[in-house]
Amino acid sequence: MAMGLTRLVAIAFALLLVSILPLHVSLAGEITSIESVPDLQKLMYVAVDGYPCVRLLNLSGEIGCSNPGLNKVVAPIIKLKDIKDSDQQHTILVTADEMEDFFTRVSSDVSFASKIGGVLVESGSSFQHKLTGFSPDKKFPQAQFSPYENVDYKWNSAASSIMWKNYNFPVYLLSESGISAVQEILSKKKMKHETYTTDVAEFNMVMETTKAGTHNSEACLQEGTCLPLGGYSVWSSLPPISVSSSNKRKPIVLTVASMDSASFFRDKSFGADSPISGLVALLGAVDALSRVDGFDNLKKQLVFLVLTGETWGYLGSRRFLHELDLHSDAVAGLTDTSIETVLELGSVGKGLSGGVNTFFAHKTRVSSVTNMTVDALKIAQDSLASMKIKILSADSANPGIPPSSLMAFMKKNPQTSAVVLEDFDTKFVNKFYHSHLDDLSNINSSSVVAAASVVARTLYILASDNKDTSNSALGSIHVNASFVEELLTCLLACEPGLSCNLVKDYISPTNTCPGNYAGVILGEPSSKPYLGYVGDVSRFLWNFLADKTSVQKGNTTSVCSKGVCSKSDEVCIKAESNKEGACVVSTTRYVPAYSTRLKYNDGAWTILPQNSSDSMGMVDPVWTESNWDTIRVRVYTVQHSAYDNAVLVAGITVTTLAYIGIMATKSLITKALKQD
Repeated sequence: MAMGLTRLVAIAFALLLVSILPLHVSLAGEITSIESVPDLQKLMYVAVDGYPCVRLLNLSGEIGCSNPGLNKVVAPIIKLKDIKDSDQQHTILVTADEMEDFFTRVSSDVSFASKIGGVLVESGSSFQHKLTGFSPDKKFPQAQFSPYENVDYKWNSAASSIMWKNYNFPVYLLSESGISAVQEILSKKKMKHETYTTDVAEFNMVMETTKAGTHNSEACLQEGTCLPLGGYSVWSSLPPISVSSSNKRKPIVLTVASMDSASFFRDKSFGADSPISGLVALLGAVDALSRVDGFDNLKKQLVFLVLTGETWGYLGSRRFLHELDLHSDAVAGLTDTSIETVLELGSVGKGLSGGVNTFFAHKTRVSSVTNMTVDALKIAQDSLASMKIKILSADSANPGIPPSSLMAFMKKNPQTSAVVLEDFDTKFVNKFYHSHLDDLSNINSSSVVAAASVVARTLYILASDNKDTSNSALGSIHVNASFVEELLTCLLACEPGLSCNLVKDYISPTNTCPGNYAGVILGEPSSKPYLGYVGDVSRFLWNFLADKTSVQKGNTTSVCSKGVCSKSDEVCIKAESNKEGACVVSTTRYVPAYSTRLKYNDGAWTILPQNSSDSMGMVDPVWTESNWDTIRVRVYTVQHSAYDNAVLVAGITVTTLAYIGIMATKSLITKALKQD
């Protein structure tokens, strides 16, 4: 009895030592000892990096994802193939090739959806080779804004429409490090023989609209639980336009591109082919034209317009046209009647095939002006014979122009003469349209260089009205391929991303990894906004275009230490990246991009009544994004309740035995003392 008691006391003492002394462990070479509560938390909880699906709203309801209630969601992790008949909710680990079928089933099978606590999505460049296509958008994106009636046409053959559905559970796209963290914890589970632990994911993705019960844009704007989608478009002219001049204005050749894309996941919307390849081609063309002299003497005025918010109801183009109607400061120097033709650069990153860069010209209508633009494209093609570029007219059997900003121009004025240049004819060649997989690896830089080259020369031909391919000025226009490639890595990759030298030469970016999601518009919209409310890409574009289209008076450049120049026709560039910016003569403006159905007044947004004269406003969904505090996901291991109960029973048993042992020992000692 005494020996048993001694052993029991020794075990209890050892357990006491373990509980009070630092525990030396190793986790991925990071934590070697636990000496504080934060150390213990780092060991227990593994933060997972990635990209969330968030809640978006419109006038009729909600799309996207959110925690269903007001609290965190905690659910055991299980692979999709391992789902069994169980009433317990799980965190489902889904791969990119399973994603479309999974979310389609969730929308059609209520019983299956009830088993979903949360979703973790594994993805990466390797899936691009496995998938024949993946697009969460619709067959005809934004068909309600189409200027023609055939809205059943399938431009996007890879479409699944899953990004337009409402999911009452959190969904998170894992980054590479996030995938590693989840796989590591699952692999450790397989190596364990104990059956008393479960690996769980904890989602902190509560949306303010869910918390407040505001389930459409009108309700959430009234309660202040959301903000309108939008941002700032940028336009610039070459050469600068003298707003105060009384001289007759030249006809305008307007070149358009978009800077925003979308995907199922808010911050993973690179949009490499659609539409960033067109944006980069435009910037490459501007860079090439900036080295050409004599634009003051040309017959037409070049204007470059980069739009944002186009994915969400053509916010940028509609607002730009509305500002033209208002003759606002944001478009001072421009009028809608002075725009002779519009050339839009759409998806141009996948034009290379069989050693030839082929692009298709989609016309808004048959007219002498559109024919002039197509002819200029083909003349530019002929002048670039060594680059093997082919410009083809789009199939006449197409119902009209593909989804593009030109739809807003056509709705505003059906007589608009315009051409959109694309890398496809009858349907998208981009199999990852509006998908997180439409990244840098999905396009070919030589295709973008070819598009930039043909557009640069086309614009010179249109502005000069000189169709002579032997023209020395035309032959001197060359796109810098290295510049285009650098710009692609700046806008479409996280390394170096917006920390690249090209961007940092103009601005101080707030983020390294570009997202290209439109985002929300903050504060009061203005043509001279507070720069803290303007996204990195918009600020970079403003500075870049102002620099490339500028002229300097005399041989000196004045300094602007606070971002303000003394002369009205000057703007201050590079004031972010350098303590002292430079004043240059340039016509470069910000244009707020937000719904024409919205009005900002006294710090709040209100929805305006429908206006029958605004056909696009009549079908405008008025998109908003829910406010949210912190989005965080972490994984950790928990013990089963049965094990906890067993430990409790064991503890009670040990305590009881210890008590009995102590009482027995006391009795023995008492008897021994009496005998003495």
